[in-house]
Order: sequence, then structure tokens, then C-alpha cells
Amino acid sequence: MANIKLANVRLSFPNLFQTSTFGGDDTGKYDATFLLDKKIHKKEIDEIQEEIDALTTAKFKGKALPEDKVCLKDGDATEREEQQGMMVIKASSKRRPTVVDNNNPKPTPLVEEDNRIYAGCYVNAIISLWAQNNAFGKRINASLEGVQYWRNGEPFGPPAISADEFDAFGTSDEEIAF
Repeated sequence: MANIKLANVRLSFPNLFQTSTFGGDDTGKYDATFLLDKKIHKKEIDEIQEEIDALTTAKFKGKALPEDKVCLKDGDATEREEQQGMMVIKASSKRRPTVVDNNNPKPTPLVEEDNRIYAGCYVNAIISLWAQNNAFGKRINASLEGVQYWRNGEPFGPPAISADEFDAFGTSDEEIAF
């Protein structure tokens, strides 16, 4: 299980400081999704695919798994605008990943309150792939080892409203008419 380094990739759905929830339940895992531009990140995508192929050969006797059972996905197959032209990989870990800033010469640890990490920023990430073959099924998964904030990007999601939007309510001394 070799580490794979993803340089200058887009971060989506980050749960790096607290475990994620699904359907209102805590998953017990930290996770993040990384968007790799098909042209810019061709080398990393090829490296991930080679590792998937090696794991498939070693663990599943070369029998290909269905696409939904492999951590690397083609973003063009989704309806999400930000994933078009991208390959998408989700990585998770029960252990909190290392999260650092891009300070030189030595990166410094980040905490959630730093507000440096957000959906849409660019990061460097370290992941590793592994094959699952147990009572929960057969899959190729990605383990999340660490994330380094790299640079700002356009945040995903709707823009925040301006404080000016609240002018219509008046002041606390005025009664609001409904």
C-alpha cells in the first residue's frame, strides 16, 4: 500500500477535523473528495489507475469490479458542474488525517478554527489505496493520510448573503410587519 501524492487538486466535501455524518448518523470516519483535472493531473490519475489494477489483480484475480465499487470515478458521469472534466476520488480514515498549511520551509498544523480548509480550495493530499474483500463486499478504497492547504479557490455552493440583505428588517426599535 504505497502512498499516492495528489498535487494542487480541488477539495470537495471536506470532513477533516470532525467525522462525517450520513443520514444523521456519525460515520466514525474523516473524509474528503478530491477533484483531479483529467489533463493537468494525468500522471496522478494514471498512478491511481495502475494501483487499482494491481490491487484488482492481486486481490480479485484480475476480475474487474463494478464502477460503483471503485474509489476513482469519472466526474463527467455526474450532474455536478464542478466535477465535469475531472476524475473524482473520495478518501476516508478512522484516524484523523494530518492537516497542515503551506508555510515554508516547514508546514504547520491547521485546526478547524483557522478556516483555511474549505470546499473549493486547492490542496495537496496524500492517499493510499487498499482492497476490501469481506462480509461488507468487495471494493477498492482510498485511505486519507493527510491534506496540505495549497491555495484559495472559488468556494463551492451558493454565495453567502450580504449583511445588507438584513436592512429590510429595520432596527430592533421598529416593529416588523408580517
